[in-house]
Amino acid sequence: MSKKSIGSRTLKAGAALLAVGAGVAAINAKNKNGTEKKEIKEIQKKEYEQYRNTERGKYDKNSKGIYYSNGNYEAFARPEKPEGVDAKSAYIVGSGLASLAAACFLVRDGQMKGSHIHILEAMDIAGGACDGINDPTRGYVMRGGREMENHFECLWDLFRSIPSIETPGVSVLDEYYWLNKHDPNYSLCRATVKRGQDAHTDKKFGLDKESALALSKLFITPEKDLEGKKISEVLPDSFWETNFWLYWQTMFAFQRWSSALEMKRYLCRYVHHIDGLPDFSALRFTKYNQYESLILPLVKYLESHGVKIEYGMDVKNVIIETVGSKKIAKQIVYNKDGKEQTIDLIEDDLVFITNGCCTDTTCYGDQDHAPDLSNLKDGRGDSWDMWKNIAKQAVQGEYGNPDAFCNNIEATNWMSATVATSDEKVIKHIIDVCKRDPREGKVTTGGIVTVKDSMDNWYLSWTINRQPQFKSQNPDMVLVWLYALNTNKEGNYVKKPMRECTGKEVCEEWLYHIGIPEDEIETLATDSCNTTTCFMPYINAFFQPRKNEDRPHVVPDGAVNFAFLGQFTETPRDTIFTIEYSMRTGMESVYTLLDIDRGVPEVWGSKYDVRELLRACYYAIDKKPVTDIPLTIKEKMLLKTVLKKVKGTDVEILLKESGLIE
Repeated sequence: MSKKSIGSRTLKAGAALLAVGAGVAAINAKNKNGTEKKEIKEIQKKEYEQYRNTERGKYDKNSKGIYYSNGNYEAFARPEKPEGVDAKSAYIVGSGLASLAAACFLVRDGQMKGSHIHILEAMDIAGGACDGINDPTRGYVMRGGREMENHFECLWDLFRSIPSIETPGVSVLDEYYWLNKHDPNYSLCRATVKRGQDAHTDKKFGLDKESALALSKLFITPEKDLEGKKISEVLPDSFWETNFWLYWQTMFAFQRWSSALEMKRYLCRYVHHIDGLPDFSALRFTKYNQYESLILPLVKYLESHGVKIEYGMDVKNVIIETVGSKKIAKQIVYNKDGKEQTIDLIEDDLVFITNGCCTDTTCYGDQDHAPDLSNLKDGRGDSWDMWKNIAKQAVQGEYGNPDAFCNNIEATNWMSATVATSDEKVIKHIIDVCKRDPREGKVTTGGIVTVKDSMDNWYLSWTINRQPQFKSQNPDMVLVWLYALNTNKEGNYVKKPMRECTGKEVCEEWLYHIGIPEDEIETLATDSCNTTTCFMPYINAFFQPRKNEDRPHVVPDGAVNFAFLGQFTETPRDTIFTIEYSMRTGMESVYTLLDIDRGVPEVWGSKYDVRELLRACYYAIDKKPVTDIPLTIKEKMLLKTVLKKVKGTDVEILLKESGLIE
């Protein structure tokens, strides 16, 4: 900017200030002469509107009726009771984490009477994908697990208010915080080769120059330019051989065909954790399985406020009427006890819809049986059928496009298993790999251990969280969770696709990879272990390449009394396949429909923090100063010029603090 421009702006600012001063002086004079107070207020209002204050408008609500905030001022505040809430009711379709969160926000921040809130669940248990059960006929079943971090802002905003069901007088957040302070998470063996030997990834990413530049480009590419693209379209062939991809793929369950848009979001969302990616020190875990640690406290809280969960309610459709620019939910259609029934709605009846489900049509297996996949068909499942029925009612596709996610089971599936064992031989081999005894009640593997030499086979990973994983668990028992990305390929030991294997056979493959002698594998898998399995056709559906409009907004434009929840709705900047995403959609939906005047915590802004960006660069190049990077002569000259320019400035200090220069 030129000096002339600066001087001109200064003069204008000075003139504005003088005008304000003159206006105030005039007002005072008129006031002394008996001018009415109304006139004074009008002049003051006019001058206030003309004067530019950079804080004004910062917390104005957006088109959805919410605003994003950060900092303690907003985080600690309680909103006023929304106008007219006592006359409203809520119907929530599904009882997964997003639905339970929405109900809790209705109670806590919306101050809605619990008796006015109805959760409609098709199954006989709450929790959705966040499950964990001990089936007396099959054994322990955990379809998945939940990795968490310190900046799940909406999650912690809610759980600070949810009482622990194990420790009187404290919140779930308190309990969780203390646990992870006393027993911080980190891995001592991230990957193995040659039947249980450390693969020595050694916390290195191994990115070549081309891959590093491609990731940097992806980081800054606008989302609209990535619509419909696969990761393989934006990253070079050399990237697939890096430790970065090994960590990334197995930790988040990405595939080469996964959405480049979603990978960009993950990069931006978790750039502050890049140094914790190789050893999982970025992660935090609950004490028990996700059902007992997360779902049960929410259910107990809701029940204590009179909220009713109505089981056996299989919702088939929500009838939405479009009148001009307004969209109004008029009726809920559901099956109960084999009969189709309806709930008629008025505008004061709020409807929250979980559209799509990553664990829909899960097929279970046990020790002696493989999961039965004979009834699986692309695009079929109760949650998908309901979403399709709703989407048909859209005028311009505003309710999303379920077909973009659910029409390729062969791509979107993977399979998990839960192994229960008390055998000392098995546990000894576990200790040999992860260097910790799982029976000590502390972090064991610290996250998944990936079997690197199974990449072309099942691509197996396994983990042991703090034991016991269930309160009812025998103290001598260890529960192992494992999963494989390639269910259609033969194993290294079991020469069958995982999807065709019994629980015992899945266990045999795992025992082989942790180094159990081959002549002992079958006996141990049969007599010393019990293994249940889960084939999930849509578990990676949300990673399908997509367009922006394929996911409906939490509250579509014009929606008067309904919202969408969960992993297949759209909210800015956050990442799917996380419990935070579910919580965020629950919070945004409630705050919008009830017009709650409190900020929704923004997605953590590390992508805008130069300190985090520089730090990420340092770790991405395996903790080397930029002067040690192989560069062309031209690049070296440019680097030398830049370093000379920043010498003696705060930029130089930041570069030194990050490790990029010495």
